[in-house]
Amino acid sequence: MSRARDFADLAGSAQGGGITGANALINGQFAIAQRGTSFTSGSNDDTDYTLDRWKLFSDGNDVVDVTQETSTVPTNRQTAIALDVETANKKFGIAQIIEQKNCVNFIGKTVTLSFQAKVSATTNLDNIKAAIIAWDGTADTVTADMISAWGVEGTNPTLATNFTYENTPANLNLTTSYATYSVTASVDTASAKNIIVFIFSDVTTTSAGEFLYITDVKLEAGQAATPFEHEDIGTTLRKCQRYYYRIQEGGAYQRFGTHQCVSSGNGYAIVHLPVSMRQKPSLHTTGTASNYAVYENNGINTCSSLIAINSNGSSTDVINIVANSTGNLAGGNAASLLANNSTTTFLGFKAEL
Repeated sequence: MSRARDFADLAGSAQGGGITGANALINGQFAIAQRGTSFTSGSNDDTDYTLDRWKLFSDGNDVVDVTQETSTVPTNRQTAIALDVETANKKFGIAQIIEQKNCVNFIGKTVTLSFQAKVSATTNLDNIKAAIIAWDGTADTVTADMISAWGVEGTNPTLATNFTYENTPANLNLTTSYATYSVTASVDTASAKNIIVFIFSDVTTTSAGEFLYITDVKLEAGQAATPFEHEDIGTTLRKCQRYYYRIQEGGAYQRFGTHQCVSSGNGYAIVHLPVSMRQKPSLHTTGTASNYAVYENNGINTCSSLIAINSNGSSTDVINIVANSTGNLAGGNAASLLANNSTTTFLGFKAEL
């Protein structure tokens, strides 16, 4: 398939003339984890992105730890997402916002959300729900927090302005064994632009250490769920990299891109992206500028600043970063932007919804 072909071309159904069963969601098995495989205090706040394309929503911060699960998975599966309660008695859930190009075929149609899930115990995590939500604001400019009030147990969270439940979420009665669950809705909100899927715990009597596991998440056109379709991991990765791309291989002096020295201490780093991103991205970096350095023929020079994305010379395919150094660089020399003796330093690019 050509990279230029919109995924929406595959997202139709017998209703709309496309292919029945095509999944509008990306990374439904949580196999891609560019940001890491574990999100604990500091990286598991309300509205944080975790495993690729999946956003955490919670009634406060550090409500659940999020991990890529590789042991507690269904038969013939390798990965799931695990939500581990850290702050008791709080609601939480995960959501994916679908780009308009990838869900326009679903607007005005009946759609079905399905997934496999289980809980570690039904003592407290006994009310798991799923929602199909429409956004009718500006396309692809979705309010960061779609929950305006979480409400009491058993009451569906109140959505923020421009969000609408397309179904009435109800308890799915999960058990301690994996099973497939589904909900169906007609996406009939006037002027809907984006669709969001939301799987959440509607419980306010949880205890720390309780787990919710989810995998095989699928949104498709039609009134019934069809089996989850596996795609090759490279295709899933490329789809994820349209929204987020990270360079992190763990080398102490890992090179991120070529660098052109303009004058003493100043220069531009060029990074070529593996796929065209949704829009010109913003920079996602580790700690401070001193985590990065410029290597020129006179040695390693610690960066004094990374001034995000330079508006000149940047696009959805190539990024031009202003990277200034404390060293005495020679104007016109070629160099490299690299990690400054750190195996945890990364360089990321964000174009999320």
